[in-house]
Amino acid sequence: MRFSELFAIALATGATAYDLPDNLKQIYDKHKGKCSHVLQKGFTNGDSGSKSFEYCGDIPNAIFMHNSGKNEYTNMDIDCDGANNSAGKCANDPSGRDITAFQDEVAKFGIKDLDANIHPYVVFGNEDHSPSFKPQKYGMKPLSVMAVVCGGKLHYGIWGDTNGGVSTGEASISLAELCFPNEHLDGDHGHDANDVLFIGFTSDDAVPGSKANWKAKNSKEFEDSIKSIGDKLVSGLKA
Repeated sequence: MRFSELFAIALATGATAYDLPDNLKQIYDKHKGKCSHVLQKGFTNGDSGSKSFEYCGDIPNAIFMHNSGKNEYTNMDIDCDGANNSAGKCANDPSGRDITAFQDEVAKFGIKDLDANIHPYVVFGNEDHSPSFKPQKYGMKPLSVMAVVCGGKLHYGIWGDTNGGVSTGEASISLAELCFPNEHLDGDHGHDANDVLFIGFTSDDAVPGSKANWKAKNSKEFEDSIKSIGDKLVSGLKA
């Protein structure tokens, strides 16, 4: 495909992506399938019955998910929870709920709840099941900025929801479209390859608060509002 065609697709979808800085590329290449500081194990990627997916603390001041059984990270299943959970490409979501885990927190910024069609959020943490994992125990804060390496590029989202079972590797439809604009993803079709690296940050400065554009009209407007915070967090990561 010619560059002009790729550029036209990007304009049509509103999708842009950020190149990986050198330190993040080194991290991505180094930590596939490897973890010496396992925070919790026994999870799946939603598509596989293998409980080889783990939360790992090998990166200082961060938490990430990987597959201990292979040289992989995790996939990106689609989450449509929150406001307008059956709108747009979430119309065929078989499991969407009209509330996210942090509805009370986000309501402080003048919106009813996160909208999966607008807010690029990550589902991170597993509750109400055994094993369970609560990122707050390790310093992560609700609605904090997360870095996502997907399609060989970098995107920013927020920690916006948790999973009630043992599944991992979920993100809002808007984040999925930013990551994989040409894969025609929707509420019932996600990105299957285990090549997505989700990184949560455990520092207080990862919380954007009112600096984020919670009333954004689309995902790029929202991502642009948290990019400076994300860039600072990523620049401080050490492999």
